[in-house]
Amino acid sequence: MKKILVLGCTGSIGSQTLDIVRNMRDSFEVCGLSVGTNETKLKELCEEFGCGGTCFSRDGTEGLERLIENCGADIAVNGVAGSAGLLPSVLVLKKGMDLALANKETVVMAWPVVKKIAEENGAKIIPVDSEHSAVFNLINQAGKKNVSSIIITASGGPFRTFTRTELEKVTVEDALRHPTWKMGPKITVDSASLANKGLEVIEAVRLFDISPDSVKVVVHPQSLVHSLVQTRDGMLYAQISDPDMRHPIFGALVWPEIRGNYLKPFSLFDREMTFFPPRLDDFPMLSLAYECAKKGNSYTIAFNAANEVAVAAFIEKRISFLQIPKIVEETLEHDWSMSPSDLSLVMEADKAARKIAVDRKNLLEGN
Repeated sequence: MKKILVLGCTGSIGSQTLDIVRNMRDSFEVCGLSVGTNETKLKELCEEFGCGGTCFSRDGTEGLERLIENCGADIAVNGVAGSAGLLPSVLVLKKGMDLALANKETVVMAWPVVKKIAEENGAKIIPVDSEHSAVFNLINQAGKKNVSSIIITASGGPFRTFTRTELEKVTVEDALRHPTWKMGPKITVDSASLANKGLEVIEAVRLFDISPDSVKVVVHPQSLVHSLVQTRDGMLYAQISDPDMRHPIFGALVWPEIRGNYLKPFSLFDREMTFFPPRLDDFPMLSLAYECAKKGNSYTIAFNAANEVAVAAFIEKRISFLQIPKIVEETLEHDWSMSPSDLSLVMEADKAARKIAVDRKNLLEGN
């Protein structure tokens, strides 16, 4: 029986993790839950899973530390959205607990720091993003030394076929209509702008210790192929499944085993799979992410921070969709060459980038 701590238990990843436990109670037990503010939902979940260990965001770092220290979990699933998910990752790894990681910002903002903490405490980091889960599995099967490149798939989002003129007029409601995935609003907008894929490129470079030039992106609207690796002999190997996050979550919970489960097996019949190159000129967030992946240091922190500020402003209908990359690009024009050696320096860079991005956003709002 594996004991699971679910961080961000009412979000998309947290809810799907609990669905796995609900359907496989002989294999998993929930021993801790954290939530932002939804006290009513947390109470319901505690009653359902018989879980005593809980934490609200208002409980702060001390409350989160107590939960991690006392819950007795074998593995934590971090489904907290945005930069708020970085601290929970750090605290879990300091405890020496394995981390099933769905929070991109942990890797994008602070990978050198986080990786060191994990190594010092003997904790494993298992990626839960469907793309990185696929790469993780494929590399384990092919052997790292045999892999020459990684190919990450992107759905293309709701605006895949939109012209530049059409992109100038899109609304928040348009951006939130993702064609294949059901996700929270921030990540759904990121998918529409290809910022999400940019973050995933940075993640892949860091998680798998590979050069940015060896990470490719291909648009695959059906979201059935989650990633591919190309081996040195030129062969491509893909991981294919329905677009259901319970697959990579389950894979992380049972790793390194491969186990049967209640999820529907994938069938190739009556399925279409098409692939296209990304339109970098119309969706510049991906190119900006590649630049940050190559420069490293605090550039990836600034990319993430500026994007969070810009997306929040777009969702609040303060700026247009095409002004998101404008804010990010102008933020990245500053010097982000400082390499943060600890979490406090990471947060300083994050704060500085947010201030610049907010200033840029305010200027755009004034126009």
